[in-house]
Amino acid sequence: MLTIKNLSAGYGKVQVLHGIDIEVPKGKVVTLIGSNGAGKTTTMRAISGMIKPTAGEITLNGKRVDGLESYHIARLGLAHSPEGRRVFATMSVTDNLRLGAFPRYTGARPKGDVTADLDKAMELFPRLKERREQLAGTLSGGEQQMLAMARAVMLNPEVVLLDEPSMGLAPILVDEVFKIIGRLKTQGVTMLLVEQFAAAALAVADEAYVLENGSISLHGPAARLRDDPAVKAAYLGGGH
Repeated sequence: MLTIKNLSAGYGKVQVLHGIDIEVPKGKVVTLIGSNGAGKTTTMRAISGMIKPTAGEITLNGKRVDGLESYHIARLGLAHSPEGRRVFATMSVTDNLRLGAFPRYTGARPKGDVTADLDKAMELFPRLKERREQLAGTLSGGEQQMLAMARAVMLNPEVVLLDEPSMGLAPILVDEVFKIIGRLKTQGVTMLLVEQFAAAALAVADEAYVLENGSISLHGPAARLRDDPAVKAAYLGGGH
């Protein structure tokens, strides 16, 4: 579904990623964990076209997408819920969700029943249903995160990138976000998840990769990594 091979990327002369390999199979949740500054968000930005890789290949459904513009990658079915949410603050919740489906309106993606999918998104995220006509900028942080996730799903994507969905949220909202990720998983949504709460990420994921200093140091079934002593010591202490 989504394959990353020997990916290198960075900012200017600063090389952040050093030849990483990641495989995201269809219908699976894969998580990428690591400390702050390890290169997790850089990985997501390189995959979605926000920055250009300096080396390596990224393929989506067998088609190379590395080096393409973000809008082109989105048309091919990759949705990115970015770190920091980045909702359209002066637009309503409903209009934010419709914008997520924009390539479906233009014919760049199979249209399907956008109205039905909008209703499904509202059911999946009940808080958004209650605030459907509210301006996105007036939502709480947790509600904005739910909106960013729902907007990504409205693309009817092949793969969803979730970058730090729990960042800045109260514990009760973190639990709610991960319940939603679990529901998306049961619906067969393919996801690559970057998350600061490694325990929660490993609990919901099928496969996991550990990123250290821009390189993959460990990967395998999430359940196995959850029990790995080195992973426990580095990332699961104190509930994290």
